[in-house]
Amino acid sequence: MKNHFDTAAPDWDKNQMHLKRTRAIAKCLSKMVDIQPDMFALEFGAGTGLLSFALKKKFSEITLMDSSEGMIEATSEKIYMSGETHLFPILFDLEKTDYTEKKFDLIFSQMAMHHVKDIDSMIEKFYMMLYPQGKLAIADLYTEDGTFHDFAFDGHFGFDPRDLAAKATKKGFSLRSIRKCYTIVRELQDGSVKKFPIFLFVAEK
Repeated sequence: MKNHFDTAAPDWDKNQMHLKRTRAIAKCLSKMVDIQPDMFALEFGAGTGLLSFALKKKFSEITLMDSSEGMIEATSEKIYMSGETHLFPILFDLEKTDYTEKKFDLIFSQMAMHHVKDIDSMIEKFYMMLYPQGKLAIADLYTEDGTFHDFAFDGHFGFDPRDLAAKATKKGFSLRSIRKCYTIVRELQDGSVKKFPIFLFVAEK
């Protein structure tokens, strides 16, 4: 059975909000993390790879990981059409299985963590997947009232980034910075308009 993201994948990049949000997060991440051209990066919950494509010139290699078959199919097609040879999509459910194929200098994600059930376990996995002094950069929603999603949703209603920092610290990370980097303005089903701010959290192993 296709899930929401499998179905949404073909038209994901047509949404201007997705594109604007990605550009803002990429700009913020580039300022908050000292990216070197020899770095190996992983985008967790990569979707169609918007953030990886925005940052592609900054890294030696990027692995794009997602558990949605539809999203990875769309990403693979984009990579093929672009001719890029250092972007590697992988269909992988990190919530269910540990990833041990390689380690990374940076793991980043946008709007993926609020879909993860066990945040503590995922942060621990990220820690194990990073090289020493590796960085973790998470862009996601500040705590919201549950009105952000207009489909059946059983994840987290955003986060207090200070709580996320506390969880990361317990797993061995050191907090580097937290910054608001974008605000989504969305019309809700009742016709009202609401703002949903997004933070970028950076920690170091």
